[in-house]
Amino acid sequence: MSRIAYVNGRYVPHAQAAVHIEDRGYQFADGVYEVCEIWGGKIVDAPRHLDRLDRSLRELRIRQPMARAALLFVLKQVARRNLVRNGLVYLQVTRGVARRDHVFPAADVPPTVVVTAKSTNPAAGDAQAEAGIAVVSYTENRWPRVDIKTVALLPNVLAKQYARENGAKEAWYVDDNGFVTEGGSTNAWIVTRDGVLVTRPAETGILRGVTRSVVLDLVVREGLAFEERPFSLEEAKTAREAFVTAASTLVMPVVRIDDTPVGNGHPGSVAGQLRRAFHTASHLEDI
Repeated sequence: MSRIAYVNGRYVPHAQAAVHIEDRGYQFADGVYEVCEIWGGKIVDAPRHLDRLDRSLRELRIRQPMARAALLFVLKQVARRNLVRNGLVYLQVTRGVARRDHVFPAADVPPTVVVTAKSTNPAAGDAQAEAGIAVVSYTENRWPRVDIKTVALLPNVLAKQYARENGAKEAWYVDDNGFVTEGGSTNAWIVTRDGVLVTRPAETGILRGVTRSVVLDLVVREGLAFEERPFSLEEAKTAREAFVTAASTLVMPVVRIDDTPVGNGHPGSVAGQLRRAFHTASHLEDI
């Protein structure tokens, strides 16, 4: 079966899906996006994703393309029409199509909405989690408003490519003070030698990850020791455990940072515990 995409009110074959060349997402990266996991035929944590979408749109002063209920219906429809039982559904909203000019177009220009979905193999993700991944450090070079989930991802592209070229799965941005901010597409965590779970506060400098928020709920529920504070690259390299979180990876153990093994060089027990329990703390809704 050919894949199906949603573009501005129409469900179309994926291979034929297109937007105008003067869409502001293409011209200026003037848009935002969300990625939701589909797990066992259910959309995961849609309310939190749509809350974050609302915030991103407000911060960029892009108007809502449609009511929330309608947008959720489209997400489910695209997942259903693509027969996705396990995978990802991607939503992008831009400021719309207008003559190329840096200033905002007229208020009556409708936003562009694109939704796609694809299947993934949960067994492959679990196998990767059993082995763990490597990360490499990368100098922070992004604009300060990374709390907005925009489509302006060129620095992330370069960081992820650097990771691949250096035998790693992810890159961790490191700021001028030597502190880890986050990954190219993930939030970063460590477990100290004293067994305390640490991640950077999400007020500024990182994206408030939805998966991160669910893990924080799990940490409280499981009674794990936890601190929300910056941690340095050197502290991470001497930690008992490290892991990353994202909708596309869930909780993924990190076993090497640059050339340094983390802990004993194998996935840690805390990351495994949180990964196994993740969906018990998620909001699940049939597609």
